[in-house]
Amino acid sequence: MALYELRQYEIQDGKRDAWLKLMEEEIIPFLISNGMVVTGSFLSEDETTYVWMRRFESEEDRERLYKAVYESDHWKTVISPKVGDLIHRERNKVQRIIPTRMSPSQ
Repeated sequence: MALYELRQYEIQDGKRDAWLKLMEEEIIPFLISNGMVVTGSFLSEDETTYVWMRRFESEEDRERLYKAVYESDHWKTVISPKVGDLIHRERNKVQRIIPTRMSPSQ
């Protein structure tokens, strides 16, 4: 059964537009090019919290994709250094969620 990650990030003051640009133009395309499935990308009403979801076929799939992305030179040298300047990494909230029997997201 598929599993999802629901990720919530607090955006640093005045960095909303830069964060959205990084996510939409660099991070999400990079994740997708490495096989990850991003199922949603959202900005909170107060525009201080960024929420997104991604889907994995299994825990093994998640582990394989994490390794491909987060251990890559591109992530380490190009993308990751930009992230800490735009969000409060220490406040990230990540939940693994599993669709229920009646969920269309199965």
